[in-house]
Amino acid sequence: MQRWRGRDGVPPGWGRCVVTIGVFDGVHRGHQQLIGYAVERARELGGLPTTLITFDPHPSEVLRPGTHPAQLTTLARRADLVAELGVDAFWVLPFTPDFARVEPDEFVHELLVDRLHASAVVVGKNFTYGHRAAGDVPELERLGQRFGFEATGLDLVADGDRGRTVTYSSTYIRSCIAAGDVEAAADALGRPYLVEGVVVKGDQRGRELGYPTANVAATAHAAIPADGVYAGWFIRDGQRLPTAVSVGTNPTFSGQVRTVEAFVLDHSEDFYGQRVGVEFVGRVRGMERFDSVEELITAMDGDVATTRKQLGIP
Repeated sequence: MQRWRGRDGVPPGWGRCVVTIGVFDGVHRGHQQLIGYAVERARELGGLPTTLITFDPHPSEVLRPGTHPAQLTTLARRADLVAELGVDAFWVLPFTPDFARVEPDEFVHELLVDRLHASAVVVGKNFTYGHRAAGDVPELERLGQRFGFEATGLDLVADGDRGRTVTYSSTYIRSCIAAGDVEAAADALGRPYLVEGVVVKGDQRGRELGYPTANVAATAHAAIPADGVYAGWFIRDGQRLPTAVSVGTNPTFSGQVRTVEAFVLDHSEDFYGQRVGVEFVGRVRGMERFDSVEELITAMDGDVATTRKQLGIP
């Protein structure tokens, strides 16, 4: 998959293509259906490439500074995920105050027509674009008739694992994660929720307790599950290692800083400085303050046993 950045990122000679546009944070099941439709439409139109347009930073951070939503996927992971869905080109447009003032017809003419030569454009039904979000799907359809491309707006709907049809949104998934319901988040994402980051040195209390942990400094704006203990997988260089994950401030020791600490089962390697991922599979319990270190260790013993059970490992 080609990866481009900036308004001049499209290579010279780029031919006609099918385009889909959005932030696509999470690349959840609704996004997957939307992208799948675009890829299929590209095949139907003679095997055209599919181009995905996304934005960095999140538009809300520019339009309302300080309101950047919790992030479900880094830009790099987003690119990897959409590549797996068949996208041929991933175009990141820096979202700046000047870009936010571009009028809808200019957005369409410059980006979709002049640069991408779009044959079809596929977006979510609630998609808006251009200055003050003045452009919507009916306007995109009107401009498509004018400039010679078809425009389609789809609902972000898919069948959930819990036997129901759901309209998915990144906002809904963020709320699940904030509540610690990582199972519901996984249902909407179509995979376990992943936090990425670099392993840094912490207080090293875990080592003293017999449970050495990897302290994962998550990427900026990452959505972090509610305080508690979780069963999950520790991802390092393609390896998936079973892990019990503690999220919180270590209340037994009157901690002040919220951390993500992974105790990797049956593994003694030092992970300092490595870029890793932590997949959250299931919630074990909420965060608790214990009256003694002995009570904490007993609870941790139980957490590891429950983690093994949830992950289906001996």
